[in-house]
Amino acid sequence: MAFVVTESCIACKYTDCVSVCPMECFFEGPNFMVINPDECIDCSICVGQCPVGAIVEASEIAPDQAHFVQLNRDLSHDPRWKRITQAKPPLPEHEVWAAAKNKLHLLKQQIET
Repeated sequence: MAFVVTESCIACKYTDCVSVCPMECFFEGPNFMVINPDECIDCSICVGQCPVGAIVEASEIAPDQAHFVQLNRDLSHDPRWKRITQAKPPLPEHEVWAAAKNKLHLLKQQIET
């Protein structure tokens, strides 16, 4: 089972996790990141790097976050979402959103051009 980025990442997008991923399997959108489950080798190195605990093992995901398993798969295969391999600063209002719950409606799937 692969690891999954969950709701806590939305509107924060901390990227500490990407720089330690040996498989470079993170993809980023406007305000969220996902892990490509077909590339993840389950090493768990990224888990401890996330300051908001947004990365969990797919088989241990909370029932209210289960839809993120498919969302990670879908968005990591979306050609508009690009692979990210180096850390970047978090989003400008990350501190406001870090502890917020029920943020799915804020997820931007479309890359604005």
